[in-house]
Amino acid sequence: MRTRVITAVVALIIFVPLLIIGSWPLLILTIAMGVVGVSEILRMKHRFLVSAEAIISFIGVVAIILPNSFWQTVPLIRSSHIVFYILAFLMVLNTIFVKNRFNFDDAGALVLTMLYVGIGFHYFYQADTVGLSTVMFGMLIVWITDSGAYMVGRAIGKNKLAPKISPNKTWEGSIGGSVVAVIVVPTLFALCHWLPEYHYLELLFFTIMLSIAGQLGDLIESGFKRHYGVKDSGNILPGHGGILDRFDSMLVVMPLMSILGMLG
Repeated sequence: MRTRVITAVVALIIFVPLLIIGSWPLLILTIAMGVVGVSEILRMKHRFLVSAEAIISFIGVVAIILPNSFWQTVPLIRSSHIVFYILAFLMVLNTIFVKNRFNFDDAGALVLTMLYVGIGFHYFYQADTVGLSTVMFGMLIVWITDSGAYMVGRAIGKNKLAPKISPNKTWEGSIGGSVVAVIVVPTLFALCHWLPEYHYLELLFFTIMLSIAGQLGDLIESGFKRHYGVKDSGNILPGHGGILDRFDSMLVVMPLMSILGMLG
């Protein structure tokens, strides 16, 4: 517990100022987290981090995370979609040269990894460029839902939510976490006028959707770990696991915020 608390404090000391500053410092941190997230999945798959498929994956996740405005300044390319297509093609082409140790299923998994991690962190950075209140809205929903689910689950949880994927989660905890988030987050933001462009009912609807999405993101990452037989995605955060362990919900919540029109 002591290690967990120390790691959390140090991470917040680094993370919060960069979140407030935004711009290039936050983009560099976001790219670093994306690269580490991809490396965690590569390690789960027992892939060397200096292999051709790893290098393609790293370049791909960086290309997707970079803001759209960056690509508009690059001659001939103009979009990360073109870069991603080229890299996906190279990933599949790699199966020809190292067929005995890298097949089409491996290529598909890493292409999906680039999308899953890259898009999640792309919209995380975009949320901050829209405004600190916007990114904090998504993050608070995730944190409060997670804390509420833990407390309610421990108190009254009996019915398993997904026993084969995450045996400690219960339906009572899941519903309770969302209820706590729905009560706290819209009320807090409405009273403090942190997102004045939205009515209370809109914030309420957003919170319900994002709270559910965050829990699904958690289950997705739990499914990865269960499939690959690991307890944590990594160990870069002592006491907390890896980057994917800490940002699994955000990788789903932030893209959904864009779909809901919150990111412009």
